[in-house]
Amino acid sequence: MSSNIGSFVGNVGGWKKWRIMRFRNAALIGINAFNRTDSEGFVKKLFLVLLLVLPLAAHSEVSTQVRCFHSLEGKNINFEFRTYYDVAAKWSGASVRYSKSKKAITLVHHRTEEYVMTESGPYEFTTTWVEVSDGAVTGQYVIATQGARVNSMRYTNYKSGKQYSFDEDFSIEASPETGCQWG
Repeated sequence: MSSNIGSFVGNVGGWKKWRIMRFRNAALIGINAFNRTDSEGFVKKLFLVLLLVLPLAAHSEVSTQVRCFHSLEGKNINFEFRTYYDVAAKWSGASVRYSKSKKAITLVHHRTEEYVMTESGPYEFTTTWVEVSDGAVTGQYVIATQGARVNSMRYTNYKSGKQYSFDEDFSIEASPETGCQWG
């Protein structure tokens, strides 16, 4: 009898263990299901928040500057020189469009050199832009600026080797939206 009682108690204990384990597993499954649902919901909410917030953080404004130039010697050559800057991405680009052309020519930044002209004055920056036309490098533009002032602008055609000097034309109205209005 005592073995039966022990066996009964043992079975009861086993039954209790089984029931507790079953409850524990069900609870864990329930918790996992809850966590899965909760984590999926959390991930979805996080994704939506990031989707809304990241464009604001990643948004950076590209500034555009338009300058109009005319040739100093020889033929009357006019062109619009556009520079694009994105401070956040540390990127710059440029293009030129001649007054007789509807198509802009892409320029790729080659290098910028810095010169100290005077201790108290602004530095001079000489920037070289390489001209890429129809997939080929065809020339280069070298512009020297000091503050907002353009000290010189020079174009070299790689094929002919000819160099042309230009001066900024302040009499021409220009904006990023309309470009140089040659009239």
